[in-house]
Amino acid sequence: MTEQQAAAYVQAQAAAAMIDAEGMKAQNRIAEIRGEYPVFDGGDFENLIEKYGLGHNTILSLFDGCIN
Repeated sequence: MTEQQAAAYVQAQAAAAMIDAEGMKAQNRIAEIRGEYPVFDGGDFENLIEKYGLGHNTILSLFDGCIN
């Protein structure tokens, strides 16, 4: 994978994670309006990093060999 391909992949994964996070926030807001407990907590949001492969070491491994 070239450096440009890796960058595009990371951007696409970050966008997908943000879409999930916004949906989760919306569901939490709906629950709040209904007087219910949030559906998602901080751990659920943190798990998006793993789900989409956006951890520090994972990102660095994508660029291994691209960065001098």
